[in-house]
Amino acid sequence: MKMRSLQLVILFLLIGDGLAKAQFTLSGEYRTRTEYRHGFGSLSDTDMNAGFFTDQRARINFYYVSEGYDFKLVFQDVRTWGSEPQLTLGDGKWTTIHEAWARVIFSEKFAFKFGRQEIIYDDHRIFGNVGWAQQARSHDVAIFQFANNEWKADIGLAFNQDKPQSNTTFYTVTPGYKAFQTIWINRKTDNFEGSFLFLNNGMEGGTKDDPKTFYSQTIGTRLGSSMSSWTGHLTLYYQGGKMSDNTTKINAALIGFDLSYKINDRTSLLVGYERQSGNSELNQDPGINNAFTPFYGTNHKFNGFMDYFYVGNHIGSVGLSDVYVMVKYNPSRISFSGWIHSFAAANDVADASGAGKLNNALGVELDLVVGFRVAEGVNLVTGYSQMFATATMEALKGGSKKATSNWAWVMITLKPNLFSTEDKNVVSK
Repeated sequence: MKMRSLQLVILFLLIGDGLAKAQFTLSGEYRTRTEYRHGFGSLSDTDMNAGFFTDQRARINFYYVSEGYDFKLVFQDVRTWGSEPQLTLGDGKWTTIHEAWARVIFSEKFAFKFGRQEIIYDDHRIFGNVGWAQQARSHDVAIFQFANNEWKADIGLAFNQDKPQSNTTFYTVTPGYKAFQTIWINRKTDNFEGSFLFLNNGMEGGTKDDPKTFYSQTIGTRLGSSMSSWTGHLTLYYQGGKMSDNTTKINAALIGFDLSYKINDRTSLLVGYERQSGNSELNQDPGINNAFTPFYGTNHKFNGFMDYFYVGNHIGSVGLSDVYVMVKYNPSRISFSGWIHSFAAANDVADASGAGKLNNALGVELDLVVGFRVAEGVNLVTGYSQMFATATMEALKGGSKKATSNWAWVMITLKPNLFSTEDKNVVSK
């Protein structure tokens, strides 16, 4: 017994000596959200029942940084309450590894990060972690990183396979990309930030015996500037290349801009516009796809919180124009925000005959969100949204514009910092 105690003491001393030369952080997250849905994602119908459920996300985050490398591991469990019996066998189908990456730090300027990781660039428009979704998004990718004063640059490379294979590279996991190469360059100063993004996105085609990868190209920029109480952004993206059928050409674009004004320390106002090109339902060239695809962005963040557009839907459709206004009031521990979106189709929507054109207006969405900081690391947020749709929205997405389409939710998030040790001589990059 004494020998075992001595061994434990020696083990803790060795661990303590190793940690003293580096930084180790152990943190957690528990988030539960209850939702009432009646026309979320698409219009409800007059005889449609509402949905009601609670789901949750639980995470344990391990992060270790030393002088020459750092490492992160995030275990995640996502489930809907009641989705498994009380006497469960625990097959682990809900528990995954959300992140598992390492980074070799060659110098203060250069590093190489590889493994399963979140990719977040700019405002999450093309690459984001989709943090609203309980499962969130991460990629298996290798990224070469450069950072020097005001400049940052990433070169990312991904190549996916179902499993180790000896005689084919055919990829069958859907939805998902086969491969991509991306370049992101960013410069940030006190009152200006500009980014350039290039994405060469490869989708699987062909057959197992004759696999082929078909690439599309997304290229664009996001520019932001601030002066006094004003902040503005301009976003431009163009997409070209080919669809996975290897015959349809892509010719699509996104343009967006916003302007915000800080009225005082507690109140701010934002107005903006975004247009994603789309395909006409009347005069579309079958050899060209004009519909923009925001790929791996946090799409819930844009175009209304009810997820009518580009959240697992509306891909390859008529596109979207979105004019929006946001007001935010944050007195102290509580915050209020309200959004109004006016949606319209960016291209023609056919009427019931298939020969005539409907009005492009799709409807207006109202989003209200209230947040409350209960304590350090504990936040309570609730929201209500309602869609006021037009006949064109009804024709495009089904359902009934006469029925009430609304959504309400309440979410509580806890983020405990369980343990940390730090050496001031070690700098995390």
